[in-house]
Amino acid sequence: MEFESPNMQQSWPTCFPACLKTAHQFHVIKGKVVVRRSLGRSGPGKSASVQIYSTQVDTNTETGKLSKRGRLRKDKSNEHDTSTITYRITFHVEPQFGIPGALLITNQHKHEFFLISVMLDIPNSRDIHFDCNSWVYPIHKTKIGRVFFSNKCYLPDHTPEALRELRENELIGLRGDRTGERKEWERIYDYDYYNDLGNPDKGWSHVRPILGGSNEHPYPRRGRTGRPPSNEDVRTESRPSIINLDIYVPPDERFSPRKMSEFLSNSIQAIVHFLIPEAKSFFQKDSNSFESFDEMRNMFSGSAAPALDRRLEAMLKRLVPDKVFGEIVRTSKENPGKFPLPQIISVNELAWRDDEEFGREMLAGINPAVIRSLESFPPISKSGKRSSITAAHIENNLDGLTIKGAMDQWRIFILDHHDYLMPFLDRINGQGVCIYASRMLLFLRDNCTLKPLAIELSLPASDGEDGEISRVFVPAPEGMERALWQLAKAHVAVNDSSHHQLISHWLHTHAVVEPFIIATRRQLSSMHPIHKLLNPHFKDTMHINALARSIILSADGILERTMFPGKFSMELSSALYKQWRFDEQGLPADLIKRRLAVVDSGQPSGVRLLFKDYPYGADGLDIWTAIKTWVSDYCSIFYLDDNAVSSDNEIQAWWNEIRQVGHGDKSDEQWWYQMNTLSNLIQTLTTLIWIASALHASINFGQYGYAGYPPNRPTMCRKFIPEEGTLEYAEFLEDPDKYYLKMLPDRFVTTLGVALTEVLSTHMSDEVYVGQRSSSEWTDNDDVCRIFDKFRNNLEEVEKVIMERNRNASLKNRLGPARIPYMLLYPDTSKVGPTKGITGKGIPNSISI
Repeated sequence: MEFESPNMQQSWPTCFPACLKTAHQFHVIKGKVVVRRSLGRSGPGKSASVQIYSTQVDTNTETGKLSKRGRLRKDKSNEHDTSTITYRITFHVEPQFGIPGALLITNQHKHEFFLISVMLDIPNSRDIHFDCNSWVYPIHKTKIGRVFFSNKCYLPDHTPEALRELRENELIGLRGDRTGERKEWERIYDYDYYNDLGNPDKGWSHVRPILGGSNEHPYPRRGRTGRPPSNEDVRTESRPSIINLDIYVPPDERFSPRKMSEFLSNSIQAIVHFLIPEAKSFFQKDSNSFESFDEMRNMFSGSAAPALDRRLEAMLKRLVPDKVFGEIVRTSKENPGKFPLPQIISVNELAWRDDEEFGREMLAGINPAVIRSLESFPPISKSGKRSSITAAHIENNLDGLTIKGAMDQWRIFILDHHDYLMPFLDRINGQGVCIYASRMLLFLRDNCTLKPLAIELSLPASDGEDGEISRVFVPAPEGMERALWQLAKAHVAVNDSSHHQLISHWLHTHAVVEPFIIATRRQLSSMHPIHKLLNPHFKDTMHINALARSIILSADGILERTMFPGKFSMELSSALYKQWRFDEQGLPADLIKRRLAVVDSGQPSGVRLLFKDYPYGADGLDIWTAIKTWVSDYCSIFYLDDNAVSSDNEIQAWWNEIRQVGHGDKSDEQWWYQMNTLSNLIQTLTTLIWIASALHASINFGQYGYAGYPPNRPTMCRKFIPEEGTLEYAEFLEDPDKYYLKMLPDRFVTTLGVALTEVLSTHMSDEVYVGQRSSSEWTDNDDVCRIFDKFRNNLEEVEKVIMERNRNASLKNRLGPARIPYMLLYPDTSKVGPTKGITGKGIPNSISI
C-alpha cells in the first residue's frame, strides 16, 4: 500500500517524549531488510527509511502506533551474496508499543529498488515476517511512501482496529481514478477493452475490431494503460511506432530484471534460429517452400549448422537494431542457427504420420480438452444441418460393433472444428489461404487407443446461400488414397493448431485470468487470506499478456502471420468467448460436458473417467483433487461457515467486480456461482488455480515437443485437397510429399512459427511450481504451513503415480508411436533448485510465459 510520507504529516505522534529516553524505558526491535541487487546501481542504503505500525491503537491519532524512522545499515556478513543486499535496522519503541503489523517505507534515493522481505525480531515473541516482493519508487515520483503488511492474514471483520484505515486506504489507492496515462511507478489496477490490437493510423489494413463491451465482440477485460487514442479512431488506443517492451503494467506484475534478461536472451536465441535459415533462403532459387522433408529436418540440431557469412550479416544488420544485431552475431557463433530437435521426431521420425499417434495426441498432446464423445450420428450442426459422413463411411471399421452398439458404449468420438469456423471461412480464405471447416470421427478400441474413422472437410457453397460443399475422407493403408488421407489429416491438424493457440491457450488461460488478477488487487487487501492464497498464481501474467498484445496478437503481429485466421484471429476468439462458461472450466465439469467422465461420488474428484487411458484426464484429475483438497483445507481455517463467506465484504466486492466488470459481457449469465457458501468459494478458487497452473502447463510447455516439427502441427494451408481431373491433382500424383510440403506454410511462416514455439515452451529459471513458494516465510500461520506441507506431499505422490503410469505397457496412450512419455501434468514439485529450458514437464504456479 501507499501512504503519505511522514515528513508531510504534522499530526503523527512523537513516540519518544523526553521522559522515556532512558535505556530501561524503551524496547529495542531489530530487523533485517533484504533487497535485490540491481545491475550498475548501489542499494538504497541510508536513503531509505522504515517505520513500523503497531497493531495497538494510538489514542491521539486513532490509528496504529507509529515508530520513529529507522535507517538501513548494510550487513557486511552478507556481502558474498551476488543476488541480494541485506541491511540491518533498529527501532526504539515504548514498552506498550505492541506487535508490529505494517511497515511504512520512504525511498529518498534517486532510483527505485526491489524490496524482497523484512524480518523483525520481537523481544519475547516470535519473529514478524513481511514478504514484500515489490518495487519501492522514489518519494519524489510517488509523493507517498509504501506500506507493507505482515504475513499475518485477517478477514476484513477481524482486522485489528489499528490497521483498518491502512487496509482501506491501500485498496482505494490501488483502484485509481480512471484518468490519465499510467506512469511506470504507479500501482494502479483498472480495466479496459481490447482496443489496442489495431493501429488505424497505419492504414485500413491495420484496423481491428474493439473486443469487449459489445454483443457483437464480447471479451474479457485487460489492464488499463491510459495511452492516448489514435488519430484516426478515438475509440482505439494509440500504439508506438516500434515494438514496445515497456507497455505499462503495475510494478508488482512485472518480470524481474533477471527474468526479463532471460526472456530477451531466449528470444534472441530464437531469432538466430529463425533469421539465419530465413535469410539464407533469400539466396536460393524457388525458396518459398521446403523441397523435401530432409530439407525441413535440416533446421534442427543433429545436422551441419550454417554460420553467418558476410552476405547474411549485411542483410541481418539492415533488419534489426544494432544492439540486437550484436547479440545475434555473438549467439550465432555459440549456436549457429539450429533449432533443438523436437520430441515428436527425436525417436521415430515417421511417427507423426501414424494414425494411432494422430489419435493419441487428442488425448495426450497439447490440445487434449477438445475431443468429445459423439452424442448422435451423423453429427448435426447447431443450425440443424446433418454431416455428410454416412454409415457407409465408418460401419466396417468399428472392430465388429454396429454403429448403434458403438454409440451406446460412448465409443465414437469427434474432434469438431466445424460450426465456429464456417461463418468465417469466406473472409479467412479471402486472405490467400485454403481452409476447410472440419469434423473428424474416431473409434475407441478395446486397448483404449483412438482409431480415426472419417474426416469431413467443408466449405461454404459458392451460391451465397447457407449451403455447404463437403468432402469425406477415410483411412487407407497405401497408395494415392493413403496420400489423400494424409492431406486431410493435415487440414484437421491446422484447425486444431489454431484452436489450440487462439482458444485453448490464449483465451481460456491468459485472457480469462487477467480480470481475476485486476479484481483481486483492487478488492482483496494483501492482508486477506484469499489474496495470500491466489497471489502466487498471478505472477507475471499481466506482463506476459501485455507483451503478447504488443508483439504477438496485434495487427500484423506474429500470430496473424503464422496462424491461418490471420487478421480475423482475435475476432474469432471473441466469437468463441461467447461459449465460455466459468463453471465449466474446472476439469471434472469439463470432462462431464464432453462425455468423457460420469459423476461418481466414490471417486476423490467426484467423477470417473470413461476409460482410464486418457493421460490428460487421469493425471489432471489427480492434480485437480490435490488442488481442491489444499483449497478446502485452507479456506476452512479462515471461514467457519457459509455466513462467514456471505458477510465478507471484500470477497463479495471481488466476486461482483469479476462478474459485472472483468467479465462484464457475461454479467447476465445465470451460471455464475453465487458467492454465498463456502463450497462455492472453494469451487471458484480451485477452478481459478487449476486454470492458472495445471491447465496452462498442459497446453503450453509441450508446444515445442509436438509443434516444433511443423508437419505434425501445421498452422495454415496454402492449397486445398486436389480434385481428380485437375492440374493440381496431376501435380499431386507426380510427387505427393512435395505437394504436401507446398500445401503447408512457406519457409518464412514455418521458421517464424517454430521460433515462437521455442520461446513459449521454455521454462524460466525463476518459476515457482505448484506446491512450492518463493519464500519459506510466506505465511506466519502454523496451520497453513501444515496443510501446505500436506499439499506438497500429495503432489509428490501424484508424481510417483504418473511415473508408474508411464511405465505401464498396457496404457498405450502414455507413449504412443512417437515414444513421448506423457509428462505435461507432472508437477515437478519435488525438484530442488531452478529448472530452465524446454523440459516438457512441470506445473508453474502461474501463467508466466
